[in-house]
Amino acid sequence: MKPANHPPGVSPGTTLLWSLALTLALGCPGATLAAEGGVGHYLPGGMATLIDRPPTKLGWVVEPIYLHYEGSASASRAIPIAGTLAAGLNASSDALLLGGLYTFAQTPLGAHYSVGAYLPYVWASVSAQLDTPLGTVRRRDRAAGVGDLTLIPAMLAWQTGFWQLSATLPVYAPTGEYRKGRLANPGLNYWTFDPTLGVSYNNDKSGLNAALYLGLGMNTENRDTRYRSGSTLHLDASIQQLLPLGPGFLGIGAEAFYLEQVTADSGAGARLGHFQGRTAGVGPVLSYILPRGPKTFAAELRWLPELHVSNRLTGDYVWLKLVYKF
Repeated sequence: MKPANHPPGVSPGTTLLWSLALTLALGCPGATLAAEGGVGHYLPGGMATLIDRPPTKLGWVVEPIYLHYEGSASASRAIPIAGTLAAGLNASSDALLLGGLYTFAQTPLGAHYSVGAYLPYVWASVSAQLDTPLGTVRRRDRAAGVGDLTLIPAMLAWQTGFWQLSATLPVYAPTGEYRKGRLANPGLNYWTFDPTLGVSYNNDKSGLNAALYLGLGMNTENRDTRYRSGSTLHLDASIQQLLPLGPGFLGIGAEAFYLEQVTADSGAGARLGHFQGRTAGVGPVLSYILPRGPKTFAAELRWLPELHVSNRLTGDYVWLKLVYKF
């Protein structure tokens, strides 16, 4: 991560990334996104900006993260959740994650190689309308506990000038508490394998940086509900400009995201049949980077509203990320 020293200039490479991100932000049609409970392990903003770039120097990265989400679904649309069908969902959740990465001196395939893990603690509240023998009732459940662990057994980064290519394999393990029939659960009760490719541009002369990450999340079956959420293609892009401010650099920019389910939900518990679709959104990003010799501290705030959604909760993601590299 290299901050800027003077005002920006634009190269053909940066123009390409600007075009990609603007296309993502403005050209994605609204449709639907499925998955059990209307959510999946990968969430918009998980890997999208300059501070998410895989490290290229030997040492540690420590990253505390806070995520807040609030969303709702139409009362006319049923969503499969925890082995039942519910309508009119309203949900809020807060997650505090603590994780980090370690980068080795060895360079397999000519790439900088890192491994890591992230463990969340989740507070969740969900209310919904449920059909019972006595009629339709509204129920609210709350839960708190350790969520699903994210393991990163492989993170590879190839650096060439201002450009970086990367390949990452996040694996989401079902370590969180899960109870069939309970609307709010800290865990999802299935594995997800999410290979992700990235390309990023970081110009330490102009301060302009941009990134594009493409991943495919593949899920195993939730054995308690016999429901297998379909595979999801996700794309995150960001553009930021770094400006000198005090001893560090202020970053101002935007992130856009696009998710499309490319295979339908399946299994005996998938009572709604071929339930799949897509969603898109865009929001602002504000960051501050403080370099201290070989060490770097960064903080970033992201607000990412979902703009085109059906067949899932529609809401807003708010991320606060702190990164310390040493």
